[in-house]
Amino acid sequence: MFQIFTGIVALSSLLSFLNRKLFKLPDTIGVMILAIVASIGIGILGWVDQETFRRVCSIIETIDFRTILFDFLLGFLLFAGAIHVNLHRLIEEKGPVVVYASLGVLLSTFLIGTLVYLLSGGVGLEISYIYCLVFGALISPTDPIAVLALLKKAGAPKDLEIKIVGESLFNDGVGIVVFISLLTIATMSGGEGVEPSHIFLEFAREAFGGVALGFVLGFVGKYFLKSIYESPIIAVHISLAMVMGGYWLASLLHVSGALAMVVLGLIFGNYLHTSCPSEPLKAHMNTFWKVLDEIFNAILFVLIGLEIVSLEFQSNYLLLGIMAIVVVLFSRYISVLISNIFLRKGQRSNGKKMVILTWAGLRGGISIALALSLPEGEFREAILFATYCVVVFSIIVQGLTIDKLVIRLLKPREHGSN
Repeated sequence: MFQIFTGIVALSSLLSFLNRKLFKLPDTIGVMILAIVASIGIGILGWVDQETFRRVCSIIETIDFRTILFDFLLGFLLFAGAIHVNLHRLIEEKGPVVVYASLGVLLSTFLIGTLVYLLSGGVGLEISYIYCLVFGALISPTDPIAVLALLKKAGAPKDLEIKIVGESLFNDGVGIVVFISLLTIATMSGGEGVEPSHIFLEFAREAFGGVALGFVLGFVGKYFLKSIYESPIIAVHISLAMVMGGYWLASLLHVSGALAMVVLGLIFGNYLHTSCPSEPLKAHMNTFWKVLDEIFNAILFVLIGLEIVSLEFQSNYLLLGIMAIVVVLFSRYISVLISNIFLRKGQRSNGKKMVILTWAGLRGGISIALALSLPEGEFREAILFATYCVVVFSIIVQGLTIDKLVIRLLKPREHGSN
């Protein structure tokens, strides 16, 4: 496993270099496109040298994408994303963030699941309703990684930017909790005779437990930072230990490690940016987590690109994937539209911003990792293929056009406004 991980790190650094030198695409998008090209090259290799092709495929198939993401990368990525968020800005937009990340995810899960269930029969796939809901849950969390730099470049309003960032940080955790709850129901009973109270209790334990753990870890960690602010390297070491130990503790307590890391990162970030007296500590912490974030994101997007080798191709899977892209975008817009109703008038997004919120809802590695965690069965390959189609479309097509959409829909005088 160490040799394989070493190879992934080396490949991600090479692709990052090639993208920056030759293509100059946004880092994560460029790396993933090049990884997909490499996967296609591996497929072409199968026509030339079957033995080498099989050997390469066997190596890729030994990569446990889900374990690498959930047991290793996710805690770091969520903490690194949260530590750079302006907490005061987030609190100002707490209404939209909470509603989009909770009600929005639940609405999106139900809409996607229901529409896929109604339409899948038309492409020759009879997927059970509970597994369609599982698909809705795993594809609903949005990923801010590839879109944030583009939003800044396009001069998106700060309120819109923080809504997208905040929602994405929290809906990862909420989406994972909803997915686990629905998958437990699907594997236990196929969805028959399930009590709604069971879903609610599972959700409450994971979600609220994760947030509570994050607060505890955050205030304990902040105490350590205050005590050692004159030694920035030790402070960075402490932050690393808090993330690794806190994520492990969350798994022991069966609460959401994702939500715990988001809350922990917000508390650490707020201390660094508002009351930390040490400039060296701020510089060390920001630099360390920015570098780690970019390296791990490159690794994650290389893995997404390489996963194409392990997909089983069937024409009806492709039709399902294309259909899922449309369904996911439609459901995203409707969930944002309905969520707006539950916000105060001053917090609501207008029609143009709702379009941007919809198009900025990129899907990423978490969705693929959740799909890969599905148990073997008649629906697994179809759901995995559809998930991959949605993720690749959202990262490449939506990711490369979101800045143009912002510029087109928002007047120049609005750029950079609050």
